[in-house]
Amino acid sequence: MRTQILELHTGGSESITDITSQCADFVAGSGDGLLHVFVPHATAGVAIIELGAGSDDDLLASLDDLLPADDRWRHKHGSRGHGRSHVMPAYVAPQTTVPVIGGSLELGTWQSVAVVDLNVDNPERRVRLSFLASA
Repeated sequence: MRTQILELHTGGSESITDITSQCADFVAGSGDGLLHVFVPHATAGVAIIELGAGSDDDLLASLDDLLPADDRWRHKHGSRGHGRSHVMPAYVAPQTTVPVIGGSLELGTWQSVAVVDLNVDNPERRVRLSFLASA
């Protein structure tokens, strides 16, 4: 298995960060296998989603509807509503796996790999890419 860490700065606001090109670069020339993408954070997730056509804003809006940034959360440290950031990975998992064929990601036409981050208190993120080659 081959692995690499991406360092991301997601900013001080809720964000969706496209990492498709970094994933594609990582597997380029690798043959067939699986790319595993994992964010080792309790407040971030990885989504395969269409980006740039409003879907990213729709995802953030739906997460805000589902997980409002208010005072209902028992997890109280950090900014107002920070507890929702700890619940979000139950909805947007902190990992995904993408098939790789001939060194290329097998994503659909409009699919992208993105890091979803609602945590405005920690804008520095790490993403582990791991490639498992087929036997």
